[in-house]
Amino acid sequence: MNTPIVIIGGGHAAAPLCAALAEAGLGAQVHLVCAEPVLPYQRPPLSKAYLKNPAETLQAHRADAWYAQAGITVHRADPATAIDRAAKTVTLQSGTVLPYAQLVLATGTRARRLTQLPAGLANVAVLRDATDADTLRGALAGARSLTVLGGGFIGLEVAATARAQGLDVQVIEVAPRLLGRSTSAALSAHVLATHRAAGIRVDLGAQLGDVEHDGQRLQAITVNGQRQPVDLLLLGIGAEAEDSLARAAGLTCDNGIVVDAALRTSDPAILAIGDVARFPVSTRWAAGGGLLRLESVQNATDQARAAALTLQGQSPVYAALPWFWSEQGALRLQMAGLLPAAGTPGLASHRRPGANDASFSLLHYLGEQLVCVESVNAPMDHVMSRKLLEAGLSPAPATACDPAVALKSLLG
Repeated sequence: MNTPIVIIGGGHAAAPLCAALAEAGLGAQVHLVCAEPVLPYQRPPLSKAYLKNPAETLQAHRADAWYAQAGITVHRADPATAIDRAAKTVTLQSGTVLPYAQLVLATGTRARRLTQLPAGLANVAVLRDATDADTLRGALAGARSLTVLGGGFIGLEVAATARAQGLDVQVIEVAPRLLGRSTSAALSAHVLATHRAAGIRVDLGAQLGDVEHDGQRLQAITVNGQRQPVDLLLLGIGAEAEDSLARAAGLTCDNGIVVDAALRTSDPAILAIGDVARFPVSTRWAAGGGLLRLESVQNATDQARAAALTLQGQSPVYAALPWFWSEQGALRLQMAGLLPAAGTPGLASHRRPGANDASFSLLHYLGEQLVCVESVNAPMDHVMSRKLLEAGLSPAPATACDPAVALKSLLG
């Protein structure tokens, strides 16, 4: 019997879910609803290679022919506007009504905006999708300088890209350090030093004041009491879960769509995966567990695989090791595991030297247990750390009081 599966979203969660369902022979039951006019594509290049080169094109996860061969019906440039849980239907912007037996929400996130700024200013950009990237790429080509508001991954990646193109770049961060929610203080300090050495001005602990605009363009912002003219501004102040459809449908939401370990929402016929899902984190990776929402390609991909099992009537328990990466100019950052909050009792960190001064890993322990590894320009350390964490192994660090003593090699 044909039991339709509707997937809403066209990102890094939806694409591997389509692949997993097609591999299980369920492609003909799948409707993929994409708000964008293009098929799902790789998003990490948008802040790097795609911005640098006007000839760079989007890298699709799969070609048109693959979706057709798999029997998957794709609805492009036709976003979902409503979910009727009682009737089990999804209404699209075009008026098309899709019935579903099972529905998957892979709606991702939307860029957080600055409340002081009206929408539509020509020289204020965000970066979440291909349209944003096209707009930003065109703006960078005609800009002399770039101001980045926010010292997170996206903001720093774009800052490094713009600096490599010769722009004068300033990063403004209201927190006391860069990447404050994502990395350790030691890694943050290294990132700061590297960007400053590349000629990027970075203001930490900044206080934002008034903004000046004429309704068309932003002229200036006030930082630490000083008026600063703006040529081009990128808002990199984080993202919010795109859970508006779920909220309107009455699903339980709290900083994302709340799901169980099998990725089911408060309605068992509806799943949520990827950046929008707030899921029970395994106690293997976070002491005490709790709910977590992760914005990473790894999490989206692994949750897609788990969701495919749930859709086939199995009961997976999602417990994949979280890992992340970011490329910022000369920096290749790779993180495995979840970093406990600073000041957590028993937390200790040790530095493993790499091949040169720009290459190293930071190993973080709770007691004797390795819980997180941050690697800088050390891809083999990252690969081995993931294997160690997944296996529950903890290489013993050298004597912490002697910085000249290297950590035991992750490579054995």
